[in-house]
Amino acid sequence: MRFETEGGALLCYHQGEKLRIEAWGKDSLRVRATKRMQFSANDWALTEDVEKGSAQVIIDEVDYTEYDGSPGKRPRATIWNGRMKAVVNFAGVITFYKDEQVILQEYYRQYDGTISRRSRCLKVVNREWKGIIGGGEYSLNLKFESTDGEKIFGMGQYQQEYMDLKGCVLELAQRNSQISVPFAVSSLGYGFLWNNPAVGSVTFGKNYTEWVARSTKDMDYWITAADTPKEILEKYTAVTGRAGKFPRDLMGLWQCKLRYRTQDEVLTVARQYQKEGIKIDQIVIDFFHWPYQGDWKFDPVYWPDPKAMVDELHAMGIKVIVSVWPSVDRRSENFYPMMEKGLLIQTERGAAQTYDYQGDCVEIDAFNPETRKYVWEVCKKNYYDYGIDAFWLDNSEPDFGVYDFDQYRYCDGPALEISNMYPQMYSRVFYDEMSKQDRGPVVNLLRCAWAGSQKYGNVVWSGDVPSTFEAFGDQLQCGLNMGLAGIPWWTTDVGGFMTDDVEDPDFRQLLIRWYQFAVYSPVLRMHGDRGPYNIPPLDDRNWGGGYLKTGHANELWSYGEENYEIMKKYYQIRMELLDYIETLYEEASKNGSPLLRTMFYEFPEDEKCWEIQDQYMFGGKYLVAPVLHLNEFVREVYLPAGKWQLTSTGEIFEGNQTVKVDAPITYMPVFEKR
Repeated sequence: MRFETEGGALLCYHQGEKLRIEAWGKDSLRVRATKRMQFSANDWALTEDVEKGSAQVIIDEVDYTEYDGSPGKRPRATIWNGRMKAVVNFAGVITFYKDEQVILQEYYRQYDGTISRRSRCLKVVNREWKGIIGGGEYSLNLKFESTDGEKIFGMGQYQQEYMDLKGCVLELAQRNSQISVPFAVSSLGYGFLWNNPAVGSVTFGKNYTEWVARSTKDMDYWITAADTPKEILEKYTAVTGRAGKFPRDLMGLWQCKLRYRTQDEVLTVARQYQKEGIKIDQIVIDFFHWPYQGDWKFDPVYWPDPKAMVDELHAMGIKVIVSVWPSVDRRSENFYPMMEKGLLIQTERGAAQTYDYQGDCVEIDAFNPETRKYVWEVCKKNYYDYGIDAFWLDNSEPDFGVYDFDQYRYCDGPALEISNMYPQMYSRVFYDEMSKQDRGPVVNLLRCAWAGSQKYGNVVWSGDVPSTFEAFGDQLQCGLNMGLAGIPWWTTDVGGFMTDDVEDPDFRQLLIRWYQFAVYSPVLRMHGDRGPYNIPPLDDRNWGGGYLKTGHANELWSYGEENYEIMKKYYQIRMELLDYIETLYEEASKNGSPLLRTMFYEFPEDEKCWEIQDQYMFGGKYLVAPVLHLNEFVREVYLPAGKWQLTSTGEIFEGNQTVKVDAPITYMPVFEKR
């Protein structure tokens, strides 16, 4: 092992690998390694111009005699940046310290006199590189020792019941309803960013932690130390970016369904809301309002005058958001021009097809700046210039017909190497151009994200999830972990997306419980595919805005008078919370705090709060206990230290106890911190 310093960074050379560790923000280190001659120039999620710090580096020797019985000293290097220290031994194994306490150590089981006191004959190294035959990339396997009792959170959105990810295996890949945002928050007081958009996996095992990139040129991760999750998020978002200003006039109700098929349907719904005295902030025009995927324009048969429609909606104080998919049907007017210019995703084998829902499609290569320019110019002409306010960037993973990532290639490289960053690049088709306009803050709706996506005006929703209480409980874990991964603008389809029978009383109970939860979440948005599919199409064409199915009505009044009264009551609660919600969005912009917060985020000193996953804090003031089971009308709620007022009765409770409170269908338990 050979150690050097360069501009305050520590460089290590060992068996053809080059390792670089440097200060990167307060109490933080960036760690890179490569088997190539030079590092790539990509900073990936580390986009912000932050103070790199003045790291101290000491290169010395240490006596390892006690470990292998051979006298003599071996080289060692240490780098400090504030509270974070990394020590690299002569075999290149890194140990991280927070205030002199070990918080993370690479896993190494090789007999060559290292510090390992465990089995040394396994021939398992900490960083395993394997060249990909015929290519310039490597697969990478990085292992760390596991710490008993450690809890791990964040990492984006996985459709599962676990909030604590210790013991979980997570695919590092984007899918419909799965969002890989590879930032982990540890109960040991550190945050870890896997700064690599490669497809792979992470295993937070009991015996070791393993990060895998299936195709990469560099290892790249960032680690920070702090005492609380709030401080960790503040440091993480300082280096990856923070959400911008969220407009107050979007903090109320968003109205959507699958799908408004005509401009008359949209206007009829908007007029009825106005008649009911309910202000909707934004109405959503969903998919297949176009002739073909990739046309990115309204079908003139059913949308004859989009500008007049938008003007009328604006006069009501309603903004308009329209769905845009990245898929381009071969029948689209844009397919062959884009294919000829190389603006679509390439396939490594066989026919050019990446998506097959309702057409033979290839999706856009969002990594290509020429693609982003082309798509924006079409959407500007056909939507934005009519006054459309925002874009619903659906299928933004992208949603491949088959998730065979080794089959696809972008202009910047194979999908295996960079595909996890696709949703962020897709969002920038619109954000980069809209942010230049003088039309207020950019707020678009996306189904996927990656590390740093929070800075590109993305409201991220949890995807096409079932309308079940089990899925509802999973969404709570999704939202809490998304917030800990730095994504504060998050939402779900109220009631879930996939409904078999809109008349089912069990579904309607679920809908109310989900709606109550959504009132105390960042974005309140009505959406869903409401079965059964017994509504006839508007025409018999196999293309255009009229032929595809639509779901049943999904407005607040669509589920019976009793439910309508409950939803109106909670709508009013949302309106009364707007001043408070505005402060939460401001805090997200200031320090990266999510609006939807785990209990331990606000009460890190309370050990019980690290165990609770069925209640949460909406900001620092409201403790929310959503009702997550059918026919559940009483809830147990844990109250941390302090005084708590139940919003239904005004009763004051002392903290440090679990209480049982009523939860009739008309009420979801919420406590206000006094």
